[in-house]
Amino acid sequence: MKIYCEKDYEAMSRRAAGILGAQVILKPDSVLGLATGSSPEGTYRELIRRYEAGELDFSKVTSVNLDEYKGLSGENDQSYRYFMNTNFFDHVNIDKSRTFVPDGLAEDSDKACAAYNAIIRREGPVDLQLLGLGYNGHIGFNEPAAIFEKETHCVDLTASTIEANKRFFEKEEDVPRQAYTMGIGNIMQAKKILILVSGEGKADIVAEAFCGPVTPKVPASILQFHSDVTLVGDEAALSKLMERLNK
Repeated sequence: MKIYCEKDYEAMSRRAAGILGAQVILKPDSVLGLATGSSPEGTYRELIRRYEAGELDFSKVTSVNLDEYKGLSGENDQSYRYFMNTNFFDHVNIDKSRTFVPDGLAEDSDKACAAYNAIIRREGPVDLQLLGLGYNGHIGFNEPAAIFEKETHCVDLTASTIEANKRFFEKEEDVPRQAYTMGIGNIMQAKKILILVSGEGKADIVAEAFCGPVTPKVPASILQFHSDVTLVGDEAALSKLMERLNK
């Protein structure tokens, strides 16, 4: 695993954008696995800046997103399709017909998951998968569980995830209780993984995920078994990990 410990969120975002940008430059028709949330927002802003400066071309890129809330349409301003459009896709020359997000309005969960797995198989393998890290160690919406789920599935969100996400909604009752997410197997099939972490509040889980035992109770710990993982974080988020690595 490669680790980049940056001074702050802005520096972390520039580093991550550099890694993603290099992937697109070296392979213009890359398949990118993309994530939402506060962690990658700065990275998307920097990628847009580089695109506007003429440094990047996304016209041949395909993207598959990690997850989507169940019950929200792509037009809902809290959906992850809406997030991706407003924070990235609307500002670069990516072909939106080649940007994929789980269907949050699908009535049949099993069919929705099977359809998304088929998309991943058809468009993949993912060349570079972008991830954030939840406070409980989740990646995508793969919550702590008894087993590692292999493929796209519908998950009940934990209380801690609902608590973390309620800041985006008018009130806690508005936060969806379920979501569709790529499985751990889908994520691990990516050729490269780039995971972003920032803030002191992530320090404990980062150390646990990358220095502790591999267990589905800490979903991100499975990344210890991937052959090409890059961890980019700020000093606060990586503080306890670096302490343990330097002992």
